[in-house]
Amino acid sequence: MADVAVQSEGRSSGIVINDDWPGYSLDLFNYPAHYSGDLDCVIIPHGVIMDRTERLARNIMDDLGDHDIVVLCVLKGGYQFCADLVDRIKALSRNSNRTIPMRVHFIRLKSYLNDQSTEDLHIVGAEDLSFLAGKNVLVVEAIVGTGKTMQTLLKHVEAFRPKMIKVAGLLVKRVPHNSPCLPDYVGFEIPNRFVVGYALDYNEYFRDLNHICAISESGKTKYKI
Repeated sequence: MADVAVQSEGRSSGIVINDDWPGYSLDLFNYPAHYSGDLDCVIIPHGVIMDRTERLARNIMDDLGDHDIVVLCVLKGGYQFCADLVDRIKALSRNSNRTIPMRVHFIRLKSYLNDQSTEDLHIVGAEDLSFLAGKNVLVVEAIVGTGKTMQTLLKHVEAFRPKMIKVAGLLVKRVPHNSPCLPDYVGFEIPNRFVVGYALDYNEYFRDLNHICAISESGKTKYKI
């Protein structure tokens, strides 16, 4: 990715993509033809996502190796990131003296209508998380914006008395009034743009897009409900 647009801010902040980053031209990549006209640009190519995910897996191994953990995957947007992250942790475990025995549990959060986050947060599959008591928990989320949703989820999880909670977030969006509740492991810090792809959706569309892209205004109109 271009040096003028992207900089590394170390392990905690992830790779910072500047506000003036124009993205990559769609002509440089393959993407489903049915989304022609619905996207502005590619923000993060799939290959870059994969490389960054492997680095996060190594960081998690360094910190949590030899600890049993319960991976709490936040659906629906987090399923692809979680699957790839878990695969890379397993691959590292096979080739290391340190291993991470893992169990994976799925919960679903829903707080968006079209491209706007709402105050009405639904948590599905988290009614009884009593099995987390005394466990090391790794919450895996695709994107964190204001942090309010994550704060609500962590408060809910903490009520079941886990031993430790860590959060891995592929994307952290720079938005007004960011909460200090940021992930422990961050893939990328991105501008305040609505992004889709790599399982992130707009009204259930674009989950089948490999790259993380900026949706166009015509795309928003086309799929608005």
